Amino acid sequence: MTSTTLNRRRFTLLAAAAVAAPALRAQGKLEKTKVSIAVGGKAGFYYLPLTISEQLGYFKAEGLDVEISDFAGGAKALQALMGNSADVVSGAYEHTINMQARNQFIRSFVLMGRAPQIAMGVSVKAIPDYKGLADLRGRKIGVTAPGSSTNMMANLLLSRAGIKASEVSYIGVGTSAGAITALRSGQIDAMSNIDPVMTMLEQKGDVRIVSDTRTLKGTQEVFGGPMPAACLYTHAEFVKNNPNTCQALANAIVHGLKWLQTAGPSDIIKAVPESYLLGDRALYLASFAKVREAIALDGVLPDEGPRTALKALASFEPSVKPEKIDLAKTYTNEFARRAKDKFKA
Repeated sequence: MTSTTLNRRRFTLLAAAAVAAPALRAQGKLEKTKVSIAVGGKAGFYYLPLTISEQLGYFKAEGLDVEISDFAGGAKALQALMGNSADVVSGAYEHTINMQARNQFIRSFVLMGRAPQIAMGVSVKAIPDYKGLADLRGRKIGVTAPGSSTNMMANLLLSRAGIKASEVSYIGVGTSAGAITALRSGQIDAMSNIDPVMTMLEQKGDVRIVSDTRTLKGTQEVFGGPMPAACLYTHAEFVKNNPNTCQALANAIVHGLKWLQTAGPSDIIKAVPESYLLGDRALYLASFAKVREAIALDGVLPDEGPRTALKALASFEPSVKPEKIDLAKTYTNEFARRAKDKFKA
């Protein structure tokens, strides 16, 4: 073999390496391949992007071995993170603000929901002559779990009607069949919950919906701006020490969001576990149609979103003082932006 041929081959290999180098640099070796994610109510549409990314193998495609633990509500998933039994939470963005108010720094790094998808419904049987939120004083209200985003939403609505959280009883009912049973059996008089549960109760005539953030319009009416919802969040230290792992997680979620943009009803039915349908495929799909626009498109959290969330929390949560919250420390868009570029989301 001549030296010219050897030089040409060497040049070709070097050129190929140079082309590959940016891709390798863009996503280095994963600091952690096994990641535990805590979620509060995985069967809800609130967490559909997480389920899609898991079921379609997008976490595996990023080199991750993800273990998802399902809890009764977001507050329980947050406890798992704070107790170090989970690395990351799939949960509501507002927990990052609440925790900073307690001097604990957690950070969102990819957005899954651009509207809370929470509806507040009053039991038609328990309060047949309901006239307004004032009728809920002294009543039992079902939430996914005490302290969760469904609880926060109920607190916000009641505070606007002059009702303190101490004037009602909150009962954790989860996000699936148990929540439906709790309302129908009279254990609770009203409920703040997510879909498909709320659509099922609404369509069967069990509840009257009195506040609704399942659409962007409804969210604007309740919060006065865009309200970030489900996201992946973790300790600020974890983000700092595991940037490549966080990038891989963000990639998997944004890949799922991209798939959801064009997925049809039959695609959704094939992708989610049968138990998520709560025994009624048609109602599940009707519910999906209702919340579809609430699902994030590209994983990027809108700049005005954190301000909306802070204003809402401060209106009923005395411990949250806006002047003491540094919103820039509650989220980062760097991973989502890279994932958005990668998948053209």
